[in-house]
Amino acid sequence: MEVTGRIIEVLPLKSGTSARGEWKIQEYVIEYALDQQFPKKMCFNVWGENIDKFNIQKGQELTVSVDIDCREYQGRWFNDIRAWRVVPQTNTVPPVQPPTPDFGQGLGAAPTYSAPASNPVASSPEDAASDLPF
Repeated sequence: MEVTGRIIEVLPLKSGTSARGEWKIQEYVIEYALDQQFPKKMCFNVWGENIDKFNIQKGQELTVSVDIDCREYQGRWFNDIRAWRVVPQTNTVPPVQPPTPDFGQGLGAAPTYSAPASNPVASSPEDAASDLPF
């Protein structure tokens, strides 16, 4: 299963030692279905070296691939949502930059804007005369 959303919480790292050796787990809360009136939230976990490999930060936009499993402990059942792949989302459209004013004349001078290189302005009086429609 894949979920795309924004990380809204990074929970504290948990670690310990078991019969199999050292372990560590990190839990994260992702908010998804952001286009709906009531966005959904899901807490998922990452185990072991994947914690450092994925390097998940609060506020990040991600697509998370998870496996959902359930286990029983002392008569109670617990869901386990474990991430096995994390892909950061990136914007493919670069932000538009406004023209930069040129304040080279000193204080009190009106700002001037440089024209783009592809501006078809006549460069000489002969070129201007040839553009006349009559």
